[in-house]
Amino acid sequence: MLFTQLASPARRAVCRSLPKYGSTVCIRTLRTAGNAKTDQALRRSHLYVPSSSDRMLDKSLSTPSDVIIYDLEDSVPPSPYDKDSARQRLSTFLSRTPEHKLPHPERIAVRLNDITTPFFENDISEILKSPLVRTLVLPKIHSARDLHHVSRAIRTSRARTSTLFPIRIIASVESARSVWNLGEIASWTSEYGADAGGKLGALLFAAEDYCAATSVVRTPSRLELLYVRSQITIAAKAFGLDAIDMVCVNYKDLNYLKDECEDGRRLGFNGKQAIHPSQVDVIHSTFVPTEKEIIRAAKILHQMEVAHSSQKGAFGLEMEGGGKEMIDAPMLKQAENIIRVAKAAGLEIPSVG
Repeated sequence: MLFTQLASPARRAVCRSLPKYGSTVCIRTLRTAGNAKTDQALRRSHLYVPSSSDRMLDKSLSTPSDVIIYDLEDSVPPSPYDKDSARQRLSTFLSRTPEHKLPHPERIAVRLNDITTPFFENDISEILKSPLVRTLVLPKIHSARDLHHVSRAIRTSRARTSTLFPIRIIASVESARSVWNLGEIASWTSEYGADAGGKLGALLFAAEDYCAATSVVRTPSRLELLYVRSQITIAAKAFGLDAIDMVCVNYKDLNYLKDECEDGRRLGFNGKQAIHPSQVDVIHSTFVPTEKEIIRAAKILHQMEVAHSSQKGAFGLEMEGGGKEMIDAPMLKQAENIIRVAKAAGLEIPSVG
């Protein structure tokens, strides 16, 4: 029989029989809603909000998206007038909206126009005036040289302010050259140090731009993008970065979005971009462990503790449907990661014994 001891009356256990797992499990609810610091350990959804629309800016105040990307690039018409207007509109929105109504700074990101455009310098200079902006999404990063350019601009802009936190940079992978240079991009560090010149925090896959640049033909199967998506997650994880998967452009078909999210999670992505608020809930519910995964992880943690106390480094875990699988150190690490993500998402964690 499995049981749990509760540390406080506020934690209530609910025990239920789960025959398919071969045991009774006591579920302990560890809710973290309302704890901004804990919630932001997860960056599952990245919702784009056009900065050219006052209505969209106002609607962003109520979105549950983990990260809100206020966009100055693709969702804004290309004319200088429209670009300047969107930049000023966003600046005014961030400065005049009461701070308690705005998203937590850890949820705010701004996508600038790329470094080759005449808008980049004004974008970064104006946007970094706000102490609320702590993440920049940089499109069309083809090499470490591009990141150095961005870093110099960050250093110049921040020299006029007294803010101390480092600017988090999300590099957008959009071309064959980006993929060819993934190693140097992912390993990049600012020559000025993180506080002055920014710190790379994530790689983001811009699938449509990549297809336009490489003549790859998009299909619903996504097989033609398997290689590049895998390369992005490998490069990101090699250097401790988040990996953010592509936009699902079919925003009306939530079943297809669910399938694409599950695919991305299997490949190792931490989260996904969204272009419509209706996509956020599906992304949130998919880029977290399933109940089955959580229960299995909890069993592994408990039984490995028992194995270690008996001076054993591995044990056999009963499998659903019969048989046993050998559990050792790598699987223990996987289980620890699953429980960490589940806790950050406020999911129910089984306490087994």
